Amino acid sequence: MTRFSWQRPTAACAVLLLAGCSTFSPDGGLDAVSKMSSERIGQQATLSRDSAATSGAAADVLRQPLTPQAAVQVALMNNRSLKASLAELGIVEADLVQAGTMRNPGISYSKLRGGDSSEIERVVSFDLIGLLTLPVRKGIEQRRFAQAQLAAAGATVRLAHDTQRAYFEAVAANERARYMEQANLAAEASTELARRMARAGNWSRLDQAREEAFHGEVLDQLDQARQQAIDTREALARLLGVTAEEGGFVLPQRLPALPEQVRPLGNAQQEALDSRLDVLAAKADTRATAKSLGLTRATRVINVLEASYINKSVSGEPRENGYEISLELPLFDWGGANTARAEATYMQSVHRAADTALRARSEVRQSHAAYHSAYGRARRYRDQIVPLRRQISDEVLLRYNGMLASVFELLLDAREQIASVQASIDAQRDFWVADTALQAAIHGNGANE
Repeated sequence: MTRFSWQRPTAACAVLLLAGCSTFSPDGGLDAVSKMSSERIGQQATLSRDSAATSGAAADVLRQPLTPQAAVQVALMNNRSLKASLAELGIVEADLVQAGTMRNPGISYSKLRGGDSSEIERVVSFDLIGLLTLPVRKGIEQRRFAQAQLAAAGATVRLAHDTQRAYFEAVAANERARYMEQANLAAEASTELARRMARAGNWSRLDQAREEAFHGEVLDQLDQARQQAIDTREALARLLGVTAEEGGFVLPQRLPALPEQVRPLGNAQQEALDSRLDVLAAKADTRATAKSLGLTRATRVINVLEASYINKSVSGEPRENGYEISLELPLFDWGGANTARAEATYMQSVHRAADTALRARSEVRQSHAAYHSAYGRARRYRDQIVPLRRQISDEVLLRYNGMLASVFELLLDAREQIASVQASIDAQRDFWVADTALQAAIHGNGANE
């Protein structure tokens, strides 16, 4: 480092400090996170750390019946866990700014007096190694900041997929609960009719017992359906970041209709390698580790290098000026262990990146197979099983009215029809959950985010 005269040390410090200054970005890194998230969830992801600024917009959306897209929009505005992840960006950016700032110079002053003479020493010291490695350290922190942005985008996409899953489960649970309420009303009316007919002597006690047992089973299923509706609604509310005091939300009566055809696998595996955030994060980690290894090799011998300006004056003698450089000698620690550790860390990151890519392709294939299977099952219930069950129910009722079928046959058919409708609702729900899982496998962090 060049030495300056004592008359201008303040100017020298100012030059060094200004050279190493870094500033915070206007958006705090959120714009890049929003862009990456929007590309993967298929809708605008406007992110903000300010809860007050987004609560009003979320309330406006919640006044209408929720759609999957609206649920995701509210979650991105309200979810506190996501806001905590976004706050991590501020922490990493602060480290980035700190890495681009020179360490403060040191100033010392000493005065010795003996007899008629006095000795004054003034020292200004600067961190030379810090100045020399400042660009490298700043580059490392910039890469860390980019990784933090990837992590924040991953948290955003994961929240979107979790919200969609919870949405479909909540709507399906509500649909099941409403169907069981209708089935309970029918079973209750049938039970009351059975009691009247038994009192009139037209039904046996066995037939009456069967009818009442069927009503009890329907009541039990209704209780389970209601509890499941509560559980899934609360799970969705937690992701949306809303409470009952805020007015809650309104769910639609039914799940969305099935699409006409399934999406082919196509180039989904390559798409996952190009856009999956965990794959991109693994690649970025490998590059950052390689850069860090280069820094470790460059500084493994020079551990401490500090330069100082010295100004000394003694009474009755001319003022003395000079400088001092201190260097830690590598007599015992040559930095070999640090270099070996860095190289092993680099190879570890390489293998992890390869494993992440391998798992990404496998999860896409697995998720697509589950998506295709769920679609076939849902269509089978919609187009074949449920219509046939309704036809059978109509025929059994006609036979019963014509005294060609017993009460037991009528009850058995009612049980089977309830089971088939419930299975149809579950199959439709499973398809939309599988569709969400496939999108997560391609654009998120995996099918089981």
